[in-house]
Amino acid sequence: MGEIEDLYQDLILDHSRTPRNFKKLEKYTQSAEGFNPLCGDKVTIYTQCEGDVLKEVSFQGSGCAISKASASILTTVIKNKKLDEIKNLFEKFHHMVTEGSGSQEDFKDLGKLSAFAGVKEFPIRVKCATLPWHTLKAALESKREVISTE
Repeated sequence: MGEIEDLYQDLILDHSRTPRNFKKLEKYTQSAEGFNPLCGDKVTIYTQCEGDVLKEVSFQGSGCAISKASASILTTVIKNKKLDEIKNLFEKFHHMVTEGSGSQEDFKDLGKLSAFAGVKEFPIRVKCATLPWHTLKAALESKREVISTE
């Protein structure tokens, strides 16, 4: 494994062990729940929007290292972004983990999110990495049903 892969693996492990924004927001405008029935990952995303800007975001839940790290990094990256920017990030991230080349270098513009580029090589883990993103999308669209990766 190369240095860059080691760095990204360390980043995912760090965010899994010490997730950022792991709490329920006191004041939130939307929330959604996500569940991955294959491995049992569960996540609830809380958002606070002002106009078309996501001012605050947090999550709670349990699951594997990939799922927890994805939710943690997601919350650090999207804070104070416009909703259309978040939608573009979702699409780039989803493309990276489902269809991309798997090389972090190809997705440098995603910053820390590019740590998940290698997930494409493990199809069962794609659902773990994308669950927080699908749940965020559901929260922003005010969907009430539990989001599933199935």
